[in-house]
Amino acid sequence: MSEKTKGVWAVKKTVDARGLSFPETWLLTSEALLDRHCLEVLAIVDNSNAIQEITNLIADLPYKATVEEKQGQYHINIQKHESVQGLRLASAEYGQTVLVISSTSLGKGEDHWGGQLMNSFIYSLMQLEGLLKTVVFINSGVFLATEGSDVLPYLQHMQESGVEIISSHTCLSYYQLLGKLRVGTMSNMFTITEKIAEAKRLIAF
Repeated sequence: MSEKTKGVWAVKKTVDARGLSFPETWLLTSEALLDRHCLEVLAIVDNSNAIQEITNLIADLPYKATVEEKQGQYHINIQKHESVQGLRLASAEYGQTVLVISSTSLGKGEDHWGGQLMNSFIYSLMQLEGLLKTVVFINSGVFLATEGSDVLPYLQHMQESGVEIISSHTCLSYYQLLGKLRVGTMSNMFTITEKIAEAKRLIAF
């Protein structure tokens, strides 16, 4: 389904996630939200736990979610605010920012919640096209760039948009993940240090 909004065709997508696990549900839903022309996503689930999980993940994003129960199934309608399309920041350092991530969790507190916050954070960064020059993963942060990571679609999208993604070879080796890297490249600590030293703006978590 689509309609014309301000001269651009706006798409509404439906994700049928009945019978799927939550990670599979969120992966399909987030992939639909990645479409720049998609302003609305309807996720159909049969697991009530998915409602809370999805609403938690989008709570800090520019989306509005409503839930309707229909014959034991749940329709989660997610509306994307038009301003999220093509977001940019006015800054002399725009496009020269290096982000260093050293954990799978954002902030201090309960790990599961911190993981959800990290997912939302990386998704939000992906929306700010052109902001980042390089993303560096060290310590347990390397798990985010490896097989099974919930944020792989976001990182892959960022890489396709020109963002350099680097994971520490030493950390991948320590966590026995050398064969599981799925986005970006491996690098040594000397190169990572150079990237950090040359950054006009540095963000570290």
